[in-house]
Amino acid sequence: MEPAITNVVLDASSLLKLVLLGTGGFLLSMALTPLYTTIAYRWKLWKKPRTETLTGAKATIFMKLHGEKHKRHIPTMAGVIFILSVTIITMAANWSRAETWLPVAAFFGAALVGLIDDIINIRGDGTGKAGLPSKLKLLLITLVAAVGGWYFYYKLGFDSMQLPGFTQTSLELGWFIIPVFMLVVVATANAVNMSDGLDGLAGGLTAIAFATYAIIAILEGKYGIAGFCTVMVGALLSYTWFNVFPARFFMGDVGSFALGTALGVVAMFTDTVLLLPVIGFVFVAEAGSVILQIASKKLRNGKKIFRISPIHHHFEAIGWPEAKVTMRFWVVGQVSALLGLAIFMMGRYM
Repeated sequence: MEPAITNVVLDASSLLKLVLLGTGGFLLSMALTPLYTTIAYRWKLWKKPRTETLTGAKATIFMKLHGEKHKRHIPTMAGVIFILSVTIITMAANWSRAETWLPVAAFFGAALVGLIDDIINIRGDGTGKAGLPSKLKLLLITLVAAVGGWYFYYKLGFDSMQLPGFTQTSLELGWFIIPVFMLVVVATANAVNMSDGLDGLAGGLTAIAFATYAIIAILEGKYGIAGFCTVMVGALLSYTWFNVFPARFFMGDVGSFALGTALGVVAMFTDTVLLLPVIGFVFVAEAGSVILQIASKKLRNGKKIFRISPIHHHFEAIGWPEAKVTMRFWVVGQVSALLGLAIFMMGRYM
């Protein structure tokens, strides 16, 4: 794979199109929201909170923190709003099939996995077993990532990775780019899914991440990817408008898995996968807190590191109001995104 373009002439008409795409994503999502809300309340698509943890124990702390919230009916699966908006507008724009078909297909494929999980959850009793079994869910997301990785290598010809902070230095991987692609996509999908636990949290963080990647794609001259990202930002701003505390609805797994999968694919496309943990630092912290918590319980006879994981619930448990946790995590997300962008600029232009 050729190194990223370092001297890109910014095309005014392309930049205008990006603005229009982002605006279109916002407006279409706004237009679809009343339709979704009507259907959600008519069909009673209520989110059922888990009463058990991943290890099978009773989710006592979580129910203490969020039990009252779930006594009022809050619809889930609102992720279908931005999934439809992003898919429709990106495909209608038809900017660059080579750059947009794979992200849209992976985005939509992961959404289907999440949709099945949400439907089972709605029909279930809210226990730890509600939804798809964890192993099956992981297998299905991995399958989506595997198909995407195959297309990425065999059809699009990507076979190397740029090293951040080093001008024109890349690591040749050949077909090994496929398992790398799979690892990045599956890990990011699950990390974003774990972050979707407070009103406005996942929507705001992913909007920040996709906005950062839109800038990176523009600077690389990859306007198809930039268009996909700007549509995503517009749609997510619309979603977050209604999802901030107190939330009108939740995105559900249909939204979080789709967003995480798309974010991983975009990182691979822009050849900045090693910057993803910096740009998406909060997602890394969220997933890491879950991994550390489970490992600590198994290796230290049930002793915990955090009062509850993911880490956003830990801060709630020590007394931070939900809205404060969300906004402070947004600030951390903005700082880490700027740091990632700065590292990208140093590697490409210094």
